[in-house]
Amino acid sequence: MITQKMKYALKALMVLAHERAGEGRSLRIEEIAARSATPKRFLEHILLEVRNAGYIGSIRGRHGGYQLIKAPKDVPLSELMRLIDGPIAPLPCLSRRAYQRCEDCPDEGTCQLRKVFGEVFWSYLLLIDSLTLGDFVDRDDVVLEVDISSVSAR
Repeated sequence: MITQKMKYALKALMVLAHERAGEGRSLRIEEIAARSATPKRFLEHILLEVRNAGYIGSIRGRHGGYQLIKAPKDVPLSELMRLIDGPIAPLPCLSRRAYQRCEDCPDEGTCQLRKVFGEVFWSYLLLIDSLTLGDFVDRDDVVLEVDISSVSAR
């Protein structure tokens, strides 16, 4: 599940991506907040994180604001999720970048929790790693369908 903070970040980035594709001008934070239906006070912190990661730029002054400085197809969803929400693995022992051994686990090799959650997580990760901001911008009218017929009940 993504957090509300992540939803706000995606909405704001979609606004910036649409503006990049259109007039390409910088948008003030008030305008981004209004267009994305996101509270300004949360958005300030989120955009600072995203700017520091190099996905958006900011321009000071009267005509300043924020701009998407990378093409939407070059902004990976998984990287945004890690940036905004931290590790995305359901267990710390499954995380690629924030791996930690579970304190109560005597043997990762035989841990059933790790095995079952690992199977689900790797499938999820393949999908998440394949998505970019461009998928949210370019595919507004497309519903992503997942074939669950091949998933077996245990």
